[in-house]
Amino acid sequence: MDAELFPRHRAQVAAGAVHVPDWLDEARQRALLSACREWARPPAGLRTVRTPGGGTMSARQVCLGRHWYPYAYASTAVDGDGAPVKPFPDWLGALGRRAVADALGPDAVPDDPYDIALVNFYDGDARMGMHRDSDEKADAPVVSLSLGDSCVFRFGNTETRAKPYTDVELRSGDLFVFGGPSRLAHHGVPRVHPGTAPAWLGLTGRLNITLRVSGL
Repeated sequence: MDAELFPRHRAQVAAGAVHVPDWLDEARQRALLSACREWARPPAGLRTVRTPGGGTMSARQVCLGRHWYPYAYASTAVDGDGAPVKPFPDWLGALGRRAVADALGPDAVPDDPYDIALVNFYDGDARMGMHRDSDEKADAPVVSLSLGDSCVFRFGNTETRAKPYTDVELRSGDLFVFGGPSRLAHHGVPRVHPGTAPAWLGLTGRLNITLRVSGL
């Protein structure tokens, strides 16, 4: 991956959905990974998400600002240790607003601040089924940041979990933003590529940080 035959360029995957490769430089990736490791510590740390049907998600999760559980938000880790959710830092919100401006243009930056983060950790066997981010009361763009192993990110349509969809390779440092007509598009992670994280990062697995405006 260090020597690209075909350099990666930003791409509009769908209306309102943009992939920006290598958006985070090495220093920012290291800093974000360090923050994720602190957020993952208890209380209200990294936990396994259980679905209403009794299953479990293979990607583990920690939340900032508000705690997400299927399919609502709470102020405490109601399906974990019950502790108050960790605060959402202002610097992370500023990063989200800059991401939207870079990907979709300044007019797409929401008036309300970003106030929720869902941090998902994927080991080599973890997956994420097709779903929509529809539990927020605001329609601000979702900001997705990737650290560690590469993955196949499947970005679909607003009507169904099935085709049409587009598969995008997300690598460490990549940015993906979706809003406007794509805000409620189904998306998921059918595959992670173990061992593809940059050696200098010191991460085994993949971290995905998604930033949202709750509207709550």
